[in-house]
Amino acid sequence: MHVAIAIVGFRNAGDILTCLEALSAGTYADFEVVICENGGEESYRSLVKALPASLPGGQAVRTICAPGNLGYAGGVNVCIRASADADAWWILNPDTVPDDTALERLVQRLRSGDCELVGGILYGSNGQIQTLGGRWHPWLARAEAIGRGQSADHVPFQMFGEPIDFVSGASMLVSRRFLDVVGPMREDYFLYCEEVEWCLRGHACGMRIAIAPGAKVLHRQGSSTGSAVPIRKRPRLQVYLDERNKILVTRDCFPAFLPIAAGNAFILLLLRFLGRGAWRQACYAWCGWLNGLWNRRGIPDWAETSAPT
Repeated sequence: MHVAIAIVGFRNAGDILTCLEALSAGTYADFEVVICENGGEESYRSLVKALPASLPGGQAVRTICAPGNLGYAGGVNVCIRASADADAWWILNPDTVPDDTALERLVQRLRSGDCELVGGILYGSNGQIQTLGGRWHPWLARAEAIGRGQSADHVPFQMFGEPIDFVSGASMLVSRRFLDVVGPMREDYFLYCEEVEWCLRGHACGMRIAIAPGAKVLHRQGSSTGSAVPIRKRPRLQVYLDERNKILVTRDCFPAFLPIAAGNAFILLLLRFLGRGAWRQACYAWCGWLNGLWNRRGIPDWAETSAPT
């Protein structure tokens, strides 16, 4: 199974180099790397200078300059189109460090024939699980991360059999069948929740989603989006899009739940931000929530020139 590894960057060559070093040490060798740089031509030129043309194992590394900031889904779709002959695509965040057997475990699970999209164990620098996949609660317009906070080294095996609605877009292996049936990621979300909508759309098309035991990926979350900073310092765009796109997921996948979900989501955002004294972020979140109800998509005009990915 030839895998194309799709990485979307935004002026973070250091993260990408670290990720490539980890991929070079992997036990699965049949892959290529395709990187879409969303940060402009200058960042693209700097990235090309910093990156090798191939890894020590002979795997090709290609870098593409996006015609503007396409957002995460847009960058992923560019990478997929540039590697159309692949058998599967490993969508991988630039701020990840995969364990040496991660891709091998993902491929093994995909080859088993019981799923069309596979995730693994995403964990943080503290050794705790960020997610083993997630569940979507349509009446709340909120996601629940399975296994969050548990030790990544001692995952109860039964947790891998739990039903999941989606896996994190930071590390997901997507089969050709999934792509052929479901289609590409939606680009009008720009950033956040696009993988949730993709997986939920896949479920509606009969696609199966699973977790591969042992496929561990370290995720230094938020290195390019600002989501790792304290809540009262989080940037406007990150907060706005996160809240808006939760409403868009509900609108696109569970429209009948939208009236009750919108009310519940509004209460939850007030509790989340005002309860921690994040008044400015509460305003950002309210604007996102409102624009989700108005079905406004894409990157907002006020962030056109400086939006991160």
